[in-house]
Amino acid sequence: MDMRQSSLSTEMRIAQVAPLYESVPPKRYGGTERVVSYLTEELVRQGHQVTLFASGDSITEARLVAVCPESLRLAAYAVDYLAHHVLMLEKVFSEKQDFDIVHFHIDYLHFPLSRREQLVNITTLHGRLDIPDLVPLYAVFRDMPVVSISDSQREPLPWLNWQGTVYHGMPENRLTFRPGAGKYLAFLGRISPEKGLDEAIRIAIRVGIPLRIAAKIDKVDQEYFDTVIKAQLKHPLVEFVGEIGYAETNDFLGDATALLFPIDWEEPFGLVMMESMACGTPVIAYPHGSVPEIIDHGISGFLVHGPEEAARAVARISEIDRKKCRKRFEERFTTRRMTDDYLALYERLVNGQSRSIAGRDRVPVG
Repeated sequence: MDMRQSSLSTEMRIAQVAPLYESVPPKRYGGTERVVSYLTEELVRQGHQVTLFASGDSITEARLVAVCPESLRLAAYAVDYLAHHVLMLEKVFSEKQDFDIVHFHIDYLHFPLSRREQLVNITTLHGRLDIPDLVPLYAVFRDMPVVSISDSQREPLPWLNWQGTVYHGMPENRLTFRPGAGKYLAFLGRISPEKGLDEAIRIAIRVGIPLRIAAKIDKVDQEYFDTVIKAQLKHPLVEFVGEIGYAETNDFLGDATALLFPIDWEEPFGLVMMESMACGTPVIAYPHGSVPEIIDHGISGFLVHGPEEAARAVARISEIDRKKCRKRFEERFTTRRMTDDYLALYERLVNGQSRSIAGRDRVPVG
């Protein structure tokens, strides 16, 4: 959705409030924090006054308010993550008079304070919304202005006060085009049941092409890794690289024949699909959640249903023009486009033109 206005030249005072689990940008895995970094730096580049509330090991051209010394996921001292986020909210609201708008990326944590403080704010919801626990909470705070990262993300809660859909973006030169000479399939991200690594292994074995896996294992997914995945890593076609940093991502994705994305959940966006496209590497994906919005079938990849269709797509992968795949990234998923979309929303909210939820789907009474 293109929400850009004819002029976005007015300098704004903007606060970006990031999760503290990873630095901004992350040292390794971390989708939300990476998007916050891209947005923050582009806002600064365009001349806006930006304050970033994040962990102390974050790197930014904006003014950094360090809430904790380092990102919580890798900090040995961190036990109660919520405590650090509550402290961050106190810091944000103690400076509220210094901002035209505050952009939150921490879900609903700030809702009670933002409502009571009459703060001009907007929240990008980065995660899944198909969780029953969220319904009564969002029903109470249904007036809060929120942004979706795909249209499909809205489906569980269509009655929220949606201000728009803004697809993620990244700098055009962050990842560069590669010819895909590695002759292997790639899996990148997080090892968990919904990400479908077991399906990716099944596909690779079916087509007889090596699969390289670059992924992290969260504590909550350790049992899945131990009971479902670990034994499969012994197959001669499967190579487990482990968690990689962004410096290695360009080679890992760019040298791959294709990225496998056989997810089994309603993915809100899927940053790795955009990253793969930036390298010119086509994506073979199951069409859940946002996937059909991100991947243009036959141009940036193939949408398939199950391992058998995926195997046929691998056999046809040469039909995808990698340069056109890269071009589609440049047309749809750049940081400049994402930032301009957000600026249009900021200006509308600052001018008191928040969209109303009137006339939307019935809101549950809780």
